[in-house]
Amino acid sequence: MTFSMLRSAVAIGISACLYTASVDAQLDPLSVQIQPLAQSSLLLDITNAGDKLIAVGQRGDVLLLENNQWHQVATPVISQLTKVFFFDDKQGWAVGHDATIIHTQDGGLTWSIQMQSPEIEKPFFDVRFYTAVDGIAVGAYGLFYRTADGGKTWQTEFHQELLFEEDISYLNELKGEDEALYLSERASLLPHFNRLIRLKDKRLLLVGELGMVAVSDDNGHTFSKTNFDYDGSMFNAISVADDVYVMGLRGHVFKSDLSLSAWEEVELPVESSINSALITPNNDLYLVGNAGIVLSVDNDKATIVARRQGENIVAIAQDSKGQLWFAGSKGLFQLD
Repeated sequence: MTFSMLRSAVAIGISACLYTASVDAQLDPLSVQIQPLAQSSLLLDITNAGDKLIAVGQRGDVLLLENNQWHQVATPVISQLTKVFFFDDKQGWAVGHDATIIHTQDGGLTWSIQMQSPEIEKPFFDVRFYTAVDGIAVGAYGLFYRTADGGKTWQTEFHQELLFEEDISYLNELKGEDEALYLSERASLLPHFNRLIRLKDKRLLLVGELGMVAVSDDNGHTFSKTNFDYDGSMFNAISVADDVYVMGLRGHVFKSDLSLSAWEEVELPVESSINSALITPNNDLYLVGNAGIVLSVDNDKATIVARRQGENIVAIAQDSKGQLWFAGSKGLFQLD
């Protein structure tokens, strides 16, 4: 495993045992992908698509929950998928390693490739559309792509405003002296962009490595760093009414109102990295993380709901019947 792959694995809060799939030109995804134990294999995200749930994970796996049964569908890739997003019950996108973006127009039944560039050697960690055609995909080392045509074409962006001041000066010096070195250094100086969410006031919040918590009021064309005094990695964020929670490394969770100016740490009874969160229609807030931890949070008091030793939980969703589902290093499950 290369250093960049290891760092990418840390960024999504999973231990180094993660399987990291790369595209092999000799393999046909449709001939090797469908596996009887896919539901018990590494799955890294789960989300709602109308009355269905969609989960994604290793080897380009996509699984659908329909009528309380999970079944795998074929995709045109075998690259590990890290995140899935649905704009409505039909239009969805999934992203992952090898700078992969795949798209569905029928609620996850069939998928097509919109982008895949193994030569970039970076994974996407998140994708979000704010209209049916306008979207952003983000990932490792500042990977940032935008589309304005539903993903038919994607254009890269470099967000220098999220660099440290000394890195900006360093790049400006290089640009005039060595263009090739400038481009090489620029490709690795930005932190991992781990999660992008829409706030109640329609701004975008971007969280990532090295304590990066930034906000945009122009749909991600420019960002401003918030007053966030912690330098550990943030893996996820969630908007709850007029509050915002960010969460990440070693059980660190912080809360602020929409001003994003006064972050307070939420005390947890564990030190496991927190990978994801869910707010239910009943306003129940759940956090999930490494060491199989599931927490409920009420009035900023966190309580352990479950602890499943020997596995890491990466995502949580609620199905149309109100049942909670979890995804992680040992696949999909519900609590007993």
